[in-house]
Amino acid sequence: MPLWRVFIFASVALNVAALPLLLHQYIVNQPHHPGVVSPDQQRHACAPQPGTSGAAARAPSTGKPSVTSDSVINLDHGDPTMFEAFWRETGDAAELVIPGWQTMSYFSDVGNVCWFMEPLFDQQVRRLHRTVGNAAVDGYHVLVGTGSTQLFMAALYALSPADADQPTSVVSTAPYYSSYPAVTDFLRSGLFRWAGDANSFVGDSYIELVCSPNNPDGAIRDAVLSSGAGKAVHDLAYYWPQYTPITRRADHDIMLFTVSKSTGHAGTRIGWALVKDREVARRMTKVRGLNTIGVSKDSQLRAAKVLGAVSDGYDVGGGGASRHRLFDFGRRKMVERWRMLREAAAASGIFSLPEETSGRCNFANETAANNPAFAWLRCDREDVEDCAGFLRGHKILTRSGNQFGADPRYVRVSMLDRDDAYDIFISRLASLK
Repeated sequence: MPLWRVFIFASVALNVAALPLLLHQYIVNQPHHPGVVSPDQQRHACAPQPGTSGAAARAPSTGKPSVTSDSVINLDHGDPTMFEAFWRETGDAAELVIPGWQTMSYFSDVGNVCWFMEPLFDQQVRRLHRTVGNAAVDGYHVLVGTGSTQLFMAALYALSPADADQPTSVVSTAPYYSSYPAVTDFLRSGLFRWAGDANSFVGDSYIELVCSPNNPDGAIRDAVLSSGAGKAVHDLAYYWPQYTPITRRADHDIMLFTVSKSTGHAGTRIGWALVKDREVARRMTKVRGLNTIGVSKDSQLRAAKVLGAVSDGYDVGGGGASRHRLFDFGRRKMVERWRMLREAAAASGIFSLPEETSGRCNFANETAANNPAFAWLRCDREDVEDCAGFLRGHKILTRSGNQFGADPRYVRVSMLDRDDAYDIFISRLASLK
């Protein structure tokens, strides 16, 4: 055998042999990393559970495992498993069967700016916005993305002049969504760069990211910059009736939404943008065409089915109104959870929360309170400067305020976990002094 073949074979063999050792070392060093699964956890997850066999033992993952009173409660991510309880009760309303021959082509609608978007998804997005009244759709292009983050990146590309001497500055008012800086600078693009807090920005050319209701603090936001050369992208992921009153029909140039926070289907990985300008829409589509050659049609059809089921629940005029009303369910849950959290913070005496605000909700036709998807919690104890670290010591994982351009005495807490985890969190928080 030629010597070079021996070297190649030996190299491959050594790499394969080293993988388990490297994985073990990583697990030892990073035991709580959200992406790390220990060998014990693997064995537990793969082994059939008592009373299960066959198809039941091979059932799809339902996400995080159940928790006990001694578990680490991870509320760092906005994983919207709270909505599982609603969808379990809807029967076949959101079920979908896709034949093996369907969705095989790259193309969906070659006459559309977004040529890989399924027409049914476009229809159901427009229908839902007309039902809720939270965003204008007439005169807008609907663009589909693999989550709204992909569309956010596409918008930065579309709005940045290719012939500028310097990268376009990307800003947002602090506290801003923690992923904005990371996503903006991840590829180190020469077209745009993160420039921090919009309130301290000086200049005429910029892209301002406006998240409203804001992640992390739930505040209702408007753009703070007004230069004629500046552009704005409105992230309206949380502008739905379960979180905030629908006070107006938003009609901004670029608006981003996602099924993750509207219906709870984060794993479907579908977001959409409403874009006024055709050329901007075309440039945004170019990014996604190059990045992923489109967006999964299977996911689009699933999302269309889910959005249709939500609209059906409120379709009184069509005679199809259902007892399964997602926004009613979501609002009841959020009102109850915020009540529990405010009581727990008061019982502890060392935490504070933003004051509750309310407004007239055009969708519900009544005055409703803001009940954000995240709590912006502050630790007021004098000897605690790192609230996330303090809570971590009590088996509560949150996201530190410094990741949002704010004081580390603040943390962001997800309000969207399952009931069992949320109840343990509330009990644990109330006991802290």
